[in-house]
Amino acid sequence: MEKNEAEKRIKKLRNEIARLRKAYHVENAPGVTDDMYDSLSRELSSLLDKFPEFIDSNSREIRVAGKPLDKFKKVHHEVKMFSIANVFSNEELFSWEKRNLKLLSSEVSLGYFCELKLDGLAISLIYENGEFMRGLTRGDGVVGEDITENLRMIDSIPVVLKFPYPTRIEVRGEAIMKKSVLKKINEENLREGKPLFANSRNAGAGSLRQLDPKIVQERHLDFFAYEIVQLEGNDWQKYLTKHSLKHELLDKLGFLVEGHSQKIKDTKGVISFIDKVSKIREGLSFGIDGVVVNIDDTKIFENLGVVGKDPRGIIAYKYPAERATTIVRDIKINVGRTGVLTPLAIFSPTSVAGSTVSKATLHNMDQIERLGLKIGDTVVIEKAGDVIPKVIEVLTRMRTGKEKKFKMPTNCPVCEGAIEKKDGVAHYCINTKCPAKNERFLEHFVSVFEIYELGPKILKRFKDEGLISDAADIFVLEKEDIAPLERFGEKSAENIIKEITMKKKISLGKFLWALGILHVGEETARDLAINFSTLERLEKITFEDLSEIENIGPAVSKSVYQYFHDKNNLIFIEKLKKNGVVIEKAGKKQEGKFTSFTFVLTGALSSMSRELAKEKILNLGGKISGSVSSKTSFVLVGADPGSKFTEAQKLGVKIINEEEFLKMI
Repeated sequence: MEKNEAEKRIKKLRNEIARLRKAYHVENAPGVTDDMYDSLSRELSSLLDKFPEFIDSNSREIRVAGKPLDKFKKVHHEVKMFSIANVFSNEELFSWEKRNLKLLSSEVSLGYFCELKLDGLAISLIYENGEFMRGLTRGDGVVGEDITENLRMIDSIPVVLKFPYPTRIEVRGEAIMKKSVLKKINEENLREGKPLFANSRNAGAGSLRQLDPKIVQERHLDFFAYEIVQLEGNDWQKYLTKHSLKHELLDKLGFLVEGHSQKIKDTKGVISFIDKVSKIREGLSFGIDGVVVNIDDTKIFENLGVVGKDPRGIIAYKYPAERATTIVRDIKINVGRTGVLTPLAIFSPTSVAGSTVSKATLHNMDQIERLGLKIGDTVVIEKAGDVIPKVIEVLTRMRTGKEKKFKMPTNCPVCEGAIEKKDGVAHYCINTKCPAKNERFLEHFVSVFEIYELGPKILKRFKDEGLISDAADIFVLEKEDIAPLERFGEKSAENIIKEITMKKKISLGKFLWALGILHVGEETARDLAINFSTLERLEKITFEDLSEIENIGPAVSKSVYQYFHDKNNLIFIEKLKKNGVVIEKAGKKQEGKFTSFTFVLTGALSSMSRELAKEKILNLGGKISGSVSSKTSFVLVGADPGSKFTEAQKLGVKIINEEEFLKMI
């Protein structure tokens, strides 16, 4: 074929492939079979091999799968990926709006932008000079995995943006698998005797976790863009003023933007939109589990700030979780890593929310008594997302008279140690050497340290073989200890030791979380790390030190204080350090004009809420305390102050009014 003729054919092929791609990905109406689509693509690829001068960097044929990867690289997000809080009723939606209006310092009109809550995997994409440079998973919101090569295999992710484009942009969105694709994959898996995917979300996420990009290419995933978090260039900043304008820009740049999204004036309109979507939900080509409601005005959104991991200016309205009925065959006790006894309802395998389950959490004895649940009862179970299902109702009319009342054991079902009731509702095994507590703690410990080679079965095997007695022993294991064990060998032992060696260094926040201190989860551990900086300071804490930290209540303070004043715990920590664990010093809080100042607030403020005042103090490097002490720098007093005002006067602490505070900030 002559060059001139080839150029025309290439142009024709590109136009037809683009038309078919739009029909498939956007209109959900493929006009030809996959075989014909692939045939056209192969012809185009063949012509470009012969005439490389016609290669277009923005066309599909550059999406060539690279070599399989050994593993995914972990990368810090430049802008943290927050989660979204949920509401499940109209009343909760109105309460969310009411809370936001209360936080704002003046009367505002909250306009909204609503979009479908896609049931997929959150992804972040970075483009420089119009070219796709990097794609990350959400991960924990702070650190994600680099899956760039896999994302290049998704046709609806542009590898080059439409011109004109900004010099740099970071786009967030959802990678999904359409229902029709899931059906086809499951049909193939059934024929080949492979496990079936429970739902399209699991199938999509599993596809992107494949180390071979070719597998991703075969899975025909899609990507819908819904957010811009970074945008460089003065000409583009106008698009950041409204969430709806961000969607407009994403569409102009060549991204797929879900077409049902809509600007809405008020909450009543939002509820009407939610009801409308619920009626078309089943007919959509992809799965959704609710509607995302954004405050459209970006400035208002940012002024509301963040609580925990959730921005206040956005909420997800979740449709009622799928429910099913089943018979409780038994109630068994699981002993957790802190010794807490959790009752689990055991029933025959039951399908709910797209997956098969055989147990549901009953939380504690109070929950069982509240439900009036007996062994043998017919119950309603509910499952939301990937969370373990729960029993929400007992169908007492279905009873036969053979049901049995459940009693919490007086001794631990694993070690037969004594059981104590703590915190008013929870029962605990108080035997410090309980094997179940030790096993759960080990699993938790290696999970936080991210030593993925050590799964529960391997940890149990090492304990049974006497290679480890506690978590600290893990860090002095040698290849020669593991290789002789049956079903391990040299290579397996080498991989385990290599990963353990790589994971000996850990941040203080993660280390505190790994210790499994009662009531101390990931967020609390991070707060402790920021406030105390080093492990040595924590080992010398007083109860007063802990009480001055915001979000650390009496129960957490007591637990942390007792942990670091228990000789056995300190010996364990020293053993970890001796065995090579390096605990990195935590970074200090952001410096600001309030650095080294501690504030206590009392009374009502007129220009802003107390919550907003606290955020401003924290953003300027200050600390917030719930009680007045000699270490308090300022007590901010509003209308009708409480006893903290009197206490400040007694101690001679500096008292400031709202006007003085506003001048300070």
